[in-house]
Amino acid sequence: MTTPRILATSGGFRPGSWTTWKPGPLMQAAIDLSARPDAARFCYLGTAMGDRPEVGFNVHEAFYGTTVQASVARVLPSPNIANLREHLLGQDVIWVGGGSVAGLLALWRLHGLDDVMREAWEAGVVLAGVSAGSLCWHVGGPTDSFGPDLRAVTNGLALLPYGNGVHYDSEPGRRPLLHSLVADETLPTSYATDDGVGLLYEGTEFVEALSDRDGVAAYRVERDAAGGAIETRIEPRRLPE
Repeated sequence: MTTPRILATSGGFRPGSWTTWKPGPLMQAAIDLSARPDAARFCYLGTAMGDRPEVGFNVHEAFYGTTVQASVARVLPSPNIANLREHLLGQDVIWVGGGSVAGLLALWRLHGLDDVMREAWEAGVVLAGVSAGSLCWHVGGPTDSFGPDLRAVTNGLALLPYGNGVHYDSEPGRRPLLHSLVADETLPTSYATDDGVGLLYEGTEFVEALSDRDGVAAYRVERDAAGGAIETRIEPRRLPE
């Protein structure tokens, strides 16, 4: 029986020494969690950044010389794969890049990818991603999709019944907004990540936090009895380089 897994992160690719990008420890963790870690079929979706062609090149370049079978799926300006559902269901890992989570959700729903992602998750494909690629699996969370002032997005895919906060340590406005959204019940209990941290879920249960650097953490934010929010720090397991 397959176990549905999601790795929702504030990290992913890193600058390469001779390539633009290389897979970081969090991305490698997603591959290691998959059904075929030694020859994983890995599909990158850059919907949130407008499916820029150069990003696709960088993804393929990042995996040169590895056993990972990388592909890039686009929906803009039109799908680049004849049967996106078949392709995505044939992957071991689907990694979603950062950008506009509001735009991502709208485009995925337009193309029916919201249903495909649930189907892939239930079939055991590891769903993962960074920033917008973390928020999208949850109910919602703080986002800059609508402009420089952070706002709430509440129409996530909700595969996970929690809110989500990303870039918790590097963008100061995200923490107080997440607290406010949980306190007024706009969002349910939420999990958040500092940069370099990922949240591993099996089914809909939080399992552990993972990190690619020292001194960072994950957090659980819950509504308290007085109608405020209480935050609990979660120490992550440090991944090898």
